[in-house]
Amino acid sequence: MNLSRKWLNEFVTVTASDKEFAEAMTLSGSKVELTHDLGEEISNVVVGKVTAMERHPDSDHMWICQVEVGKEEPVQIVTGAWNVHVGDLVPVALHKSTLPGGKKIEKGKLRGVVSNGMMCGLYELGLDERDFPYAAIVPAALLNDYKPLDKEKPSIPADVQPGHKIYGPVVAARVLECTMQPDFTFHTCLDLGGSTAAPDTICPNLHEGDMVAYNTKTDSICTLEDLHAQQAEFPHCIPDGIFILHEDCNPGDDIKPVIGMDDHVVEFEITPNRPDCLSVIGLAREAAATFDAPLSLHQPVVKGGADGSLVELLDVETPAADLCPRYTARMVRNVKIAPSPKWMRERLRAMGVRPINNIVDITNYVMLEYGQPMHAFDYRYVKGGKIIVRRAEEGEKLTTLDGKEHTLNANHLVIADEHRAVGLAGIMGGENSEIVADTTDVVFESACFDGTCIRKGALALGMRTEASAKFEKGLDPMNTLPAVERACELVELLGAGDVVDGTIDILNYVPQPRVLKLEPERINGLLGTDVAEDEMVAILKKLDFQVEGDQVTVPSWRGDVIGMADLAEEVARFHGYNNIPTTLMRGQTTLGGYGEEELLERQLGSMCRAMGYDEIITYSFISPTCYDKIRWAADDPRRQSFKILNPLGEDTSIMRTTVLPSMLEILTRNYNYRNQNVRLYEVGRTYLPGGDDGLAVENKVLSMGAYGSDMDFYTLKGAVEAILKDLRAEDVRFEVPCVPNPSYHPGRVADVYVGDRRIGVLGQIHPLVAQNYGVDTEFYCAELELEQLRCAKGADPEYVPLPKFPSVTRDIAVVCEEKVTVGQLEDCIRSAGGKLIKQVSLFDIYRGKGVDEGKKSVAFNLVLRADDRSLTGEEADADVKKVLEALASQLGAILR
Repeated sequence: MNLSRKWLNEFVTVTASDKEFAEAMTLSGSKVELTHDLGEEISNVVVGKVTAMERHPDSDHMWICQVEVGKEEPVQIVTGAWNVHVGDLVPVALHKSTLPGGKKIEKGKLRGVVSNGMMCGLYELGLDERDFPYAAIVPAALLNDYKPLDKEKPSIPADVQPGHKIYGPVVAARVLECTMQPDFTFHTCLDLGGSTAAPDTICPNLHEGDMVAYNTKTDSICTLEDLHAQQAEFPHCIPDGIFILHEDCNPGDDIKPVIGMDDHVVEFEITPNRPDCLSVIGLAREAAATFDAPLSLHQPVVKGGADGSLVELLDVETPAADLCPRYTARMVRNVKIAPSPKWMRERLRAMGVRPINNIVDITNYVMLEYGQPMHAFDYRYVKGGKIIVRRAEEGEKLTTLDGKEHTLNANHLVIADEHRAVGLAGIMGGENSEIVADTTDVVFESACFDGTCIRKGALALGMRTEASAKFEKGLDPMNTLPAVERACELVELLGAGDVVDGTIDILNYVPQPRVLKLEPERINGLLGTDVAEDEMVAILKKLDFQVEGDQVTVPSWRGDVIGMADLAEEVARFHGYNNIPTTLMRGQTTLGGYGEEELLERQLGSMCRAMGYDEIITYSFISPTCYDKIRWAADDPRRQSFKILNPLGEDTSIMRTTVLPSMLEILTRNYNYRNQNVRLYEVGRTYLPGGDDGLAVENKVLSMGAYGSDMDFYTLKGAVEAILKDLRAEDVRFEVPCVPNPSYHPGRVADVYVGDRRIGVLGQIHPLVAQNYGVDTEFYCAELELEQLRCAKGADPEYVPLPKFPSVTRDIAVVCEEKVTVGQLEDCIRSAGGKLIKQVSLFDIYRGKGVDEGKKSVAFNLVLRADDRSLTGEEADADVKKVLEALASQLGAILR
């Protein structure tokens, strides 16, 4: 919300600087984002009066002007503009001045003649014709500026003389005299070659000696449009030039107040619960309370008296009463469409609204001032003189003011006549009700619509407007009548039409003021303050709350105040947050800490980082094609994913059931960036069907991924073993998957078990999967379920003293079938050796001479020790013998 401080001062006088104003308003709860000085970029630009002009000796279109700028002597300025005359008031950028956009002006020479500055046009001052409509130029066609597009056959001879016929009644004429009149038109005297003419014209680019086209039939000087000429044929006869001021100003005056650039604009961030602050009056209330200044609000006064009876001219029905709490309308006749006055255009521009014409500008002005969106209908397009506020019919078509056709449904609210919709309620008017130049009768609509309906309607049609942004926050129904009265008052003030007596005001609800109990002790207890009750009452009263005893009546525009806590907030805002003392928290508190799952995640992350793995965070939504890339079968039940209703795109349209594609995407990206060795980990979520009420079952998975010269299957397996060892998991083993995993290399993959509990999987990514991701290196990944890791976690460690007795070592080598795994051999050794076996270490696997085909020799180092005595060699040998017997009987492994 932009706020003009000049406009604000109409309601409350605040002399604070922009910085002081912004700080105070922010501390009182109205957050200021930015402040702008509209004329900050303009310096050393003044009003000048042209006192003399002569043609440049070395140019056919430049003028040497003497300009009075409030100094002892006029300054000399050279210009190429043809719309300047002696006596004109113009903006002058003097030597060492600046203009919007950072443009700097200094004195110099133009074709050898000194120019001590520059006369400015509208655009050079950051303005356009909508800001000053009278500055729009209608240039006359100057024949001495004619440059034919076809040089072989010019339509006007180069040596044309006064009286020569151009075509039909149009002849050439020389300007003998051109004088500006009080109404800013020009009186001319023309030489027609033997006779003279004295037409008046609005064309400002005429000077003595110019050759023009004169229409003898209409007694008028021809424009380019009259001659059906192209702009390129008259290069200097352009609709742009120096800004000739019609304002009440004097030479030497600073240009900023003259053009309305002396205003300061404050940009607020208004929270959705305060729609009343989306208006000048709303922010004026806040400013008055903040600076403890008197608030002066204006009560609109409408004279009325136009011909006709409003009851006979207009009828309003609201069949959708639940969506329209209040509908207020008035009518204006004999409308005169014209530009708005300068003060209104300046205020609209400062607030970021483009001026259009007086009627449209009035509706925008009231919306900004009161925060109540307004709409003006051309009465002749309201068929049958009836306005109906109803739900749209299914499939109903409506073309809005922006020229776009929309297909509506029963969830949209429309303003209609007896035959068709003429506007989208609270969003935008229809094209068939637009105010145009020949509009004579206007209906002003000031209504309150259901915020939810407007928000959903605007969202569905993709056309959120200034009006819908206000309605969707919930406006005050009591504001519609003052707003329409203000609009009609402005119509009379601007002379834009005659207001018909009477008002149509349909109230579809019974307004009930909200009354709350003032409880000072509870408010102080909530705030931790000791504010006196009298101060609380004073704060509430200056915010227009009515206080009688302990009863507080909330103003209609403060829909956000519904309970004691809201009253406490008002007290805190204006007592001053910085005045609330800092105190220790009183009452019972809960000692914070991490839960079991959080501790596990932190432990896993710490372990992964210690092994050189970097953490990544990926999105939980993926593309359905990811399942194809990891080679899941088309009928794989794991493909059953939750679809996102409003996805950002096809690549993020479903919730993942596996973290593998996310890890592979990041590994691929790093590989494409030519990172040589990469190790990554993530604790991510998967979303599986089967939850309560159709919701997803969310599981967390520790995923690890790596590639590089120092990475292979056993390196990754060692990292997983280290993690499980850190968790103190017992009976860890790795087995070939019972069901082939299509995402992993069939010979380099293992399921991870702790006891009978499957923890996850690890291995090399299948080469075809890597190919699907466009890489030609070996990727290694592991997927471990967090819940299973939590269940596998061992008990907290207990202190065990170092062994007192020495150990005995034995080496054994056994020959077994190739299909027998090292893990199976190790498990058998530990089981048979009992408590004496303290450590089993593999140190050799041999295949070759001396070992039969299809068999292998596996060698282990055994460490044996008794906890209560020194172990003898005989005891150790007996234990080893039991081990060898168990290996032979259970696995067919015999001593080599």
